[in-house]
Amino acid sequence: MDIEFVRKQFPALEKDFIFMDNAGGSQVLGNVIKRISGYLVHHNVQLGASYKISEEAGNKLKYATSKIAKLVNASRPEEVVIGSSSTMLLRLLSLSISRNWKNGDEVIVTNTDHEANVSPWTDLEEKGIVVRTWKVNPETLELDISDLRKLLNKKTQLVAVTHASNVLGTINPIKKIAKEVHKAGALICVDGVAFAPHRKIDVKELDVDFYTFSWYKTYGPHLAMMYGKYKQLLKLDSLNHYFIGKKDIPYKLQPGNFNFELTYSTLGIIEYYEELFSHHQDSHKGQTYSEKIAKAFGLIAKYEQKLAAKLLDYLKTIPEVKIIGNPVADFNKRVPTISFVHSKLKSDEIVQKVDAFRIGIRFGDFYAKKLIQDLGLEKNNGVVRVSLVHYNTTNEINKLIKAFQTIF
Repeated sequence: MDIEFVRKQFPALEKDFIFMDNAGGSQVLGNVIKRISGYLVHHNVQLGASYKISEEAGNKLKYATSKIAKLVNASRPEEVVIGSSSTMLLRLLSLSISRNWKNGDEVIVTNTDHEANVSPWTDLEEKGIVVRTWKVNPETLELDISDLRKLLNKKTQLVAVTHASNVLGTINPIKKIAKEVHKAGALICVDGVAFAPHRKIDVKELDVDFYTFSWYKTYGPHLAMMYGKYKQLLKLDSLNHYFIGKKDIPYKLQPGNFNFELTYSTLGIIEYYEELFSHHQDSHKGQTYSEKIAKAFGLIAKYEQKLAAKLLDYLKTIPEVKIIGNPVADFNKRVPTISFVHSKLKSDEIVQKVDAFRIGIRFGDFYAKKLIQDLGLEKNNGVVRVSLVHYNTTNEINKLIKAFQTIF
């Protein structure tokens, strides 16, 4: 991968700092910034008016949402719900969908998820909804589908699961999980926040009912989207004004409307993936949009695997270090979000010493509190997490390793 080409697209990377807390929030593409500015300068009006600028603004936003739908392979733009964060979108979903559930109905959550896809469902216990927890295998640190089968029954309404853990980095087999969930007559809701920066999302291939991710972790602004199958969105009650009904999709789930300039700016991300593909291909005639995006993400996956392998190989040489997650950098099994603990040093001690090297990493539970508690890692003050993306470099990994060598 032409790393110089990649890094030129991100203005923040020009400063003397190494960003390795990307799972918390990635740096923003220059074209995204330009689109935000351009929209505010030229089209900062309310939608739905008869005058020309309002009509232009509406068309621009329709185009943006159609491109988002195409990116994730949704069937139609109406299947894309825009919101301020994945946390908020999942909360809205839980409030709406649970109106059609009855006392004794069940939901399954995991102990590997960020609370964004846990709390909205566990809070429904107040309404008489039974919540069951699908726990990670403590030995393999993976979710076993056999354990899910034991939890599923006729009362199960929905299974909430992450596509990739924001602590373990593990990629879960969502397509297989969805098949089991649907076989039981339930719905599946996937948190793709930790997966989306690293791999292509195809909601049809996965056969998911709901899927969320955040743009601010995929090189864009602080904004999120939720995909929902149209037939499932149609069933949901409106959370908007009384005169906005069930058929008003997705507006009924966007109270106060969505952020116009930030939504428009996501075009800068989608176009970047296409540019990444084009820059690395001599010829791309006859290839579909989906094939181009798949190849761009394939390039990202292979490059990130090299970065992850370098760091994981180093960490495995330190006897006091325990990697929390799969220790192998196979891009089919994990994303380059790497967590570990040290037997003699607290996680916060390590991170604070790394700060002096102008390298941004982090410690804690990362809102995956139940996982940290169940693995007994609270005594370590959580894990040390190094979260890489494809704009990081081998040289940056070397600098981080040198920093660790002064600490361990």
